[in-house]
Amino acid sequence: QSLRDFYAPQAEGYDAFRERLLHGRETLVHLMAPPARGRVVEMGCGTGRNLDFFGARVETFQSFDLVDVCVPLLEQARRRAARWPGIVNVVEADAENYRPDHAVDCVYFSYSLSMTADWRKALCNAVRILRPGGTLGVVDFFVSEDSPPPGLTRHGWLERQFWRRWFAHDGVRLDPRHLHALMDRTDPMRIEQHRARIPWLPLLR
Repeated sequence: QSLRDFYAPQAEGYDAFRERLLHGRETLVHLMAPPARGRVVEMGCGTGRNLDFFGARVETFQSFDLVDVCVPLLEQARRRAARWPGIVNVVEADAENYRPDHAVDCVYFSYSLSMTADWRKALCNAVRILRPGGTLGVVDFFVSEDSPPPGLTRHGWLERQFWRRWFAHDGVRLDPRHLHALMDRTDPMRIEQHRARIPWLPLLR
């Protein structure tokens, strides 16, 4: 009920409000390459905005499941999904427990892993529903560990504390263990870490 109350008033304007904040979604979509007649699942799909980044490729998939628990946002997703009847399915379910009828070729989280309470269970579930050799993709906000592995970004103590508190006001849980867990559960193909502008805080990145 809390999700419904929070997102219902902003559901129609959700995409426009967050477009300048949620960087890297289009990049993730183009890096993933589900095969023709492949099966794709988005965990925490929100309004289904990422369908637009796939574009005409959606028509080549056997199925594309959009999964979320927030009813007001799913209503927007259903409007988008109507362009691809028989391919795109909008499912009210949580990422921790959703199980499709078949193993899938690609699962991804787009700014949803950091909003999932039991994110470890969600990751395990995503890996479990993938076929052997399938692809797991994640784009999200993050803060680094205190001492990350060589070659990965290290954020200072003040950055880590500030951003975790700032994002927490919007229900986003920045957990330095996210990246570590992803690397443990998969064979990493590509890791990109970037800084980007914050629309409402132009002096910060």
